[in-house]
Amino acid sequence: MFQELQDKFVNNFITDDRWKYIADGLVTTLQVTFFAVIIGIVLGFFVAVVRSTYDKTGKLKVLNVLCKLYLTVIRGTPVVVQLLIIYFVIFGNARDISKVAVAVMAFGFNSGAYVAEIFRSGIMSVDSGQFEAGRSLGFNYVQTMRYIIMPQAFKNVLPALCNEFIVLLKETSVSGYIALQDLTKGGDIIRSRTYDALMPLLAVAVIYLAMVIVFTKLVNILERRLRSSDH
Repeated sequence: MFQELQDKFVNNFITDDRWKYIADGLVTTLQVTFFAVIIGIVLGFFVAVVRSTYDKTGKLKVLNVLCKLYLTVIRGTPVVVQLLIIYFVIFGNARDISKVAVAVMAFGFNSGAYVAEIFRSGIMSVDSGQFEAGRSLGFNYVQTMRYIIMPQAFKNVLPALCNEFIVLLKETSVSGYIALQDLTKGGDIIRSRTYDALMPLLAVAVIYLAMVIVFTKLVNILERRLRSSDH
């Protein structure tokens, strides 16, 4: 039994340096996740500010309509469909387009819709009296948002943003639909070479689980520090 498992391990990971498919895929997964999170935060922050400004002042009506359309489309369609549309439709005729760049755009745009609602809920959760306090100090709306509202809102939503990063990390597992060799695709390549699905896919699952556990632990530490800073 042990010898059989050892032989399978060697065949799946050691022979022909097949472990590199997993290692290279892990690097790609982390790259896509990192840059997609940046795009998601920037885009989500912009959408949240536009929508919350409209809710509180009635201004930016056209931008608010566009933002609501963006949220409806992105949140109403599967991320894998968005990925395929961006790769095969939008960049279908483009030559030498980076699959990593396409994945970053797809997951970034998708994440931005959810980050927008996270930021918006954080902004709306700040007591309206804070706006009055800003006006009493002579601040205009932009200054009030920048110096009073956003610091409080960001602190409130930081744990939720970290959880969005964890969700996005797992969502990138569909990158293989555009033949991008991410972590999941790396395991699937090994499976196709060895005709053994257990070892490579189990390795992929364990790596994802380990990353999620580590990031979840970091989020929990962050939440405890934020709670302690309130006292």
